[in-house]
Amino acid sequence: MALKCDVQYGKGSSGFKLTKVGVSGVRKPVLIKRPELTNPLNSVVNCTIDIFVDLPASQRGSHLSRNVEVLREVAEESTSEPVTGLENMAVDMIRKLLVKHEYAQNAYVNIRADYYKANKTPSGRDTLELYTIHAGAHGVRDGEIRKTIGVEAIGMTACPCAQETVGEMLNVENPGFPMMSHNQRNVVTIEVTTGVDENIIVDELIELAEKSVSTPTFELLKREDEGRVVINAHTNTRFVEDVVRNGLTLVVHHYKDLPDDAEILVVSDSQESIHKHNAYAERTATMGELREELAQNIPAL
Repeated sequence: MALKCDVQYGKGSSGFKLTKVGVSGVRKPVLIKRPELTNPLNSVVNCTIDIFVDLPASQRGSHLSRNVEVLREVAEESTSEPVTGLENMAVDMIRKLLVKHEYAQNAYVNIRADYYKANKTPSGRDTLELYTIHAGAHGVRDGEIRKTIGVEAIGMTACPCAQETVGEMLNVENPGFPMMSHNQRNVVTIEVTTGVDENIIVDELIELAEKSVSTPTFELLKREDEGRVVINAHTNTRFVEDVVRNGLTLVVHHYKDLPDDAEILVVSDSQESIHKHNAYAERTATMGELREELAQNIPAL
């Protein structure tokens, strides 16, 4: 039975266009194959995907089933032909969305996924740590597609101000060991947005994020490792602002070949231990802007 009614193509109730319409929170397994992904746990990643297009004022509704079709198509294709990265999969989705939604001028895909990376504790014990990948893309009809890849890593910071204050209160100068301070669980996010031809390795972003904080943290710590993590944190005290500036500096130094129009986001969300609120800092800028600022004033890491 052929159905003729297509309510979505009717006129909207008012003359407003909508920036994003689509589906969010769709869970899909995706098969990835890249030379640097040596951990089999990362061959199949469980993704949570948001997928949207814009909607003109002249149209009442978007065809949401087309978004789900694109999701299914691309995810299922990955089982026979693995994707090279979640951000590249997002680009593929953008292209398909703009074909299926002939009325849309913009398409958006956001992806979050768990990711495991082999690491070593301070004493050299092998460990497998969990991180979060951020990926996505934005495309404009008859225009450019930009893709984003990023990571979210959990580390630890110690407050330099409290450390100095404690030393003054205890009348201790140059004790020969790191003075006590209060600590924070610091969630660091680094994202890089580029054209479709650039490729960023997730493991490198994780390493930069963990170097930005006072010390990385670990799922399992024996007593020696636990002590070393605490000592490292109090030897490398950092404000939430320091974490962002360190991350920016590391990104500029590491990605010397990225074009100036690449966009960088670094976020530090510090979950405070002596306050009932969090401390937060972020910076969004192009690589060109960051290179210019760094050349004028190179901060210490």
